Amino acid sequence: MPSYRAPVEDVLFLLNDVLGFHRHDNLPGFADASPDVVEAVLAEGGKLAEEVMAPLNRVGDQEGCTRNADGCVTTPKGFKAAYDAYAQGGWMGLSVPEAFGGQGLPHTLNTAMQEFASGANLALGMYPGLTQGAIAALLVHGSEEQKKTYVPKMVEGAWTGTMNLTEPHCGTDLGLLKTKAVPNGDGSYSLTGTKIFISAGEHDLSENIVHLVIARIEGAPAGTKGISLFVVPKFLVNPDGSVGERNGVSCGSIEHKMGIHGNSTCVMNYDGARGWLVGEENRGLNAMFVMMNEARLAVGVQGLGQSEVAYQNAVAYAKDRLQGRALTGAKAPDKAADPIIVHPDVRRTLMQIRAFNEAARALALWTALQSDILHRSQDAKERQAADDQLGLMTPVVKGVLTDKGFENAVMAQQMFGGHGYIEEWGMSQFVRDARIAMIYEGANGIQAMDLIGRKLPRDGGRAMMAFLGEVQTFIKDHNEDEVLKAFTGPLQAALNDLQGATMWFMQNAFAKPDNAGAGATDYMHLLGLVAMGYMWARIAKAAAARKQEDAGSAERMDGKLVTGRFFMERVLPETALRLTRIKAGADSTMALPVEAF
Repeated sequence: MPSYRAPVEDVLFLLNDVLGFHRHDNLPGFADASPDVVEAVLAEGGKLAEEVMAPLNRVGDQEGCTRNADGCVTTPKGFKAAYDAYAQGGWMGLSVPEAFGGQGLPHTLNTAMQEFASGANLALGMYPGLTQGAIAALLVHGSEEQKKTYVPKMVEGAWTGTMNLTEPHCGTDLGLLKTKAVPNGDGSYSLTGTKIFISAGEHDLSENIVHLVIARIEGAPAGTKGISLFVVPKFLVNPDGSVGERNGVSCGSIEHKMGIHGNSTCVMNYDGARGWLVGEENRGLNAMFVMMNEARLAVGVQGLGQSEVAYQNAVAYAKDRLQGRALTGAKAPDKAADPIIVHPDVRRTLMQIRAFNEAARALALWTALQSDILHRSQDAKERQAADDQLGLMTPVVKGVLTDKGFENAVMAQQMFGGHGYIEEWGMSQFVRDARIAMIYEGANGIQAMDLIGRKLPRDGGRAMMAFLGEVQTFIKDHNEDEVLKAFTGPLQAALNDLQGATMWFMQNAFAKPDNAGAGATDYMHLLGLVAMGYMWARIAKAAAARKQEDAGSAERMDGKLVTGRFFMERVLPETALRLTRIKAGADSTMALPVEAF
C-alpha cells in the first residue's frame, strides 16, 4: 500500500530561510501569517493530506466515478467525507479575502497546500482546486452581485466550481467554439452546446456546481474576439441565496480515462441553460485566463506532487528490497543480499528525482510569492516586476514541472522492477495520474509556444532581462564563497547557454518562425533548468548559513548541499544539449513532405 508524507519541514525551510517569506510582512495578509501561524497551517494541511486524503487515493483509482441513470454522478467511497473535511477546515478560502469568508492569507501558503493535496490524492484535490480557480476569476471579473451570490458559498465549500472551455472540435483553438448564447431579455442568456473533458463537471460532493462557460453571443465576431464568459449554475439560485430549480445543464457521460479516475471528467450538455455574463461582452478569454493561469500554476504543482509521492515510495522500497551485492563489497553481510539502494544506478535515479523535487518546490513557491506581491503590494514598480516574473515563469512551472513529474514517476516505478508494473504496489497509478498534467490546461507544447511567442518578447523582453540580471547578480555576489563555488560555476555556464539560446532566437526566429517553433520546448526546459539551478544556489546559501547557526540541523543541511551538488553536476549540464538542439534550427524538422509521414 503506497504511503505519503507531506514535505512540511522542507516547505518551512524554503519559506523562512531561502525565499525570505517574512520580509513581506508589510503586505496585506502576510502580517497575519506569523512564523507560528505558518507552521501550524502547514502542519494541519499536511495532516489532512496524509491521514484523510492519501488513504483514499487507491480507492478512487479502483472505484472511479459512476454516472447514474438520472445523469447524477457518484464519487468514490469516502470522497464526500474527505471533501467535507477539506471544506470545513477552511482550506478552500485559505487565500480568499476575508470579506468573502476566506482567511486572507498569502497565496503562497495555498500553493504549498495544493502540493500536499496533489501528492496525497490528485483526483480528490482537483475538486477544491478547480473551485479556487473559479473563485479567482469571479473575484477579478465578476459583478458585485455575482461575487456576493457565488463566492461565499464556494469559499464555504457548499458549492464547487468548474471551467468549461473544450468542445469536441476545438481544444487549443478556442476561436472555433460553437456553444451559443442567446439573450433572454432579462439580463440572462440561454446557452446551448456541448463541452468535453470537464473536470468535476458533475458530482455529489456539493449542493451546487458553478460552471464558468465560454460561449459566443449571437452576432458576435468570429474567432477569439467574439468569445464571452458566463456563470451557469447547476441549480438556479433563488433571491434569498438558496438553491432553486435545476438548470438546463447535465452530464451526458463520464470520460473513460487513463488516470485520475476519482475525478469526474464529464461531457457537459447545455440545453438552453440560463447563464449570466461575467465581465465584458466578447472579452471572455480575458476573464477566463485568470482561472487558466491559476490552473496552470496549480497543474505544475500537481506534477511536483506526483514526483514527490512516487519518490517517497521508491526510496522506501529501495531501502527494503534485497537484490545483489554492492560493487564495493557486502553492506549487509548478515543478509542474503544488500538493499538495492546501495547500487550506484539506483542512487543516481533517486538522486535525480530528489534534486528535481527540492528545486521545483522552491521554484513553485517563489512563483507563488510573485503572485502575492502582484496582488497585494502598493508599490507599482514592485508589482510590475512581480507580474513580469509571474508571466515568464507560468509556462515554465506548468510545462517543465509536469514533463519532469511524469518522467520521475516512471523512473520511480522502475525502482520496483516487475512489482512496479503490478497494480497493488500503486506505482502504476502515480504514472497514470501524472500523465494528464502534461496535457490539460494547455498541452505542454502550447506552454512552450506561449513562452517563446508571447512571454519572451513581451515589453521588449523586460522579464527575461530582469531574470538574467538577477541570476547574474547572485553569481557575482557569491563567486568567491568557497561553499557556493560548486554552485555558481555551473550556474554561470547554464546561464550562458540560456543567453546564447535567447540571442539565437532573436537572430533566427523573426525571419524564419519555424526556428522558434522547433526549439520552443527545448527553450522552455533550458529556462526551467536555469531557474531550478538558481533555486539550488539559493538553497545552498541558506543551508550553509543554517548549518552555522544551528548545529542540530547540520545533517539535514548537509543532505541539501550534497543533493544540490548532484543537480549542478548531473542535471544542470543538460542546458548545453538544449542549446545545441535549438541552434539546429527547423530545417530537418520541417523538411519531409506531409505525405512522407
